Amino acid sequence: MGVKEIIFSGHAETKFEVLREHGFEVSRDVVLCAVRKPDKVEPGHKGRKVAQVNVSATHVIRVIYEEQRAAIKVITFYPGRRNRYED
Repeated sequence: MGVKEIIFSGHAETKFEVLREHGFEVSRDVVLCAVRKPDKVEPGHKGRKVAQVNVSATHVIRVIYEEQRAAIKVITFYPGRRNRYED
């Protein structure tokens, strides 16, 4: 089977604008990269996964997603401080 399509929930779609309004712009490419080539993946609630990718010296983007049969669905994403999420 090939690479699964990545789709965004309605909430994830609105999150781009919410973060932009708070001065933290995140591109679709960064979110897609976090899912496709994460620096770290952890188990999340309800069988979801949390992918993380470093975006700066001080911040990461964390992406909550579900693996579905035909696609990967991004539920939400958020920035975090690296020192909080690094081992």
